[in-house]
Amino acid sequence: MDEKIVKIELTKVFMPFSEEVKGHMRNSSNGLGMALASEEAWLGGDFVICQLQTSSGYVGTSEAFVWLPETGVSPDQLIDTIKCNLGQYVLNESPFQVAAIRERMERNITRNEVAKGLIDSACYDLQARILNVRVADLLGGAQREHIPLTALIPLMNDIDSIIGLAQMFKEQGHRSFRFKLGENLLKDEAIIKSARSVLGDEVKIRVDYNQAYSIADAVKSINLIGQYNIEVVEQACKADHFIAMREIQSRICVPTIAHEGCFSLQDIYHLGDMGAIEAVGLNAERPGGLSNAVRAIHYAEQKGFGVVMHNQPLGLGSAWQLHLGSAFYSSLQYEMELFGQIMMEHDLLKQPLEYRDGGVCLPKGPGFGVEIDPCALKEYSTAPTVRIEASA
Repeated sequence: MDEKIVKIELTKVFMPFSEEVKGHMRNSSNGLGMALASEEAWLGGDFVICQLQTSSGYVGTSEAFVWLPETGVSPDQLIDTIKCNLGQYVLNESPFQVAAIRERMERNITRNEVAKGLIDSACYDLQARILNVRVADLLGGAQREHIPLTALIPLMNDIDSIIGLAQMFKEQGHRSFRFKLGENLLKDEAIIKSARSVLGDEVKIRVDYNQAYSIADAVKSINLIGQYNIEVVEQACKADHFIAMREIQSRICVPTIAHEGCFSLQDIYHLGDMGAIEAVGLNAERPGGLSNAVRAIHYAEQKGFGVVMHNQPLGLGSAWQLHLGSAFYSSLQYEMELFGQIMMEHDLLKQPLEYRDGGVCLPKGPGFGVEIDPCALKEYSTAPTVRIEASA
């Protein structure tokens, strides 16, 4: 293929949360719906949309969802990194040389996984559109056309609201739930005890502490709720406390994953090899694009770990996760989480994804199978699109 990338377009987007989600967040002690210790109001999602264009007019697109308390990088920083540093290793290159592009980016700029992942993922969408196939086909082929989803249940002030929301999702067909915990140990147990009693023994329950606890309190809480058959625990202690994570994992009988503390492939490898996690969590931003996500799944396969794919993206990021999850469905072991369709006011798509029966259908079209709505992109963008073009 002689197609070359000649233009990069980067658009900064702010997407407000839906009114439903704003109401749930107001019904929480810190306005976040989770135990994360952040002072910043969280009113919506910050995104960057990346479009790579070839000389023949093919366009590949990707999306990154960032939030400073977790991701540690802003949309402006992502755009500036690509404009001033990474773009030179992309322009005039073939999207089919994504491994070579990735190697040059890694060799010349350390870290910056989210920015590199934006480029990486857009290359796959571009490849698939040139070949007129789906991204899942590039990854070995789709194993599932309808993918069941885990429902995300926020941490709210009253347990009745928490359980009522979970019941609503069960009525819609969901059979897997992630509960936000971490306010205190007694409330943690009360939530999960009630959830198991109301939802039944057949559903799957996982929990997310958002870094709430010390080693001692994390172990106490997890062991208290362990009697209710918990399948996996997310980020019980501070994100950068790898030794504490190992200590917690060694003292409980439930697999743990890292989220806020896991950005790169090296983080995943270190945490897994030192016994600090027994499952791998990933999304488009972590460990950075499709190439690294595939490597993370292969690592999990070798370790015997399951994989939790989880995010709250817009439509394009959701399609990204669906193609990867469908291609590696038999390797995941855990049902994926997608919640952007509930959390966000708009998905930026011309045609929304089909959510039904507690899951979502893999899109049929080439590439990621979805198209950005230019009118919606213009409406929700917060700055002019940055364009980087190859020199003549």
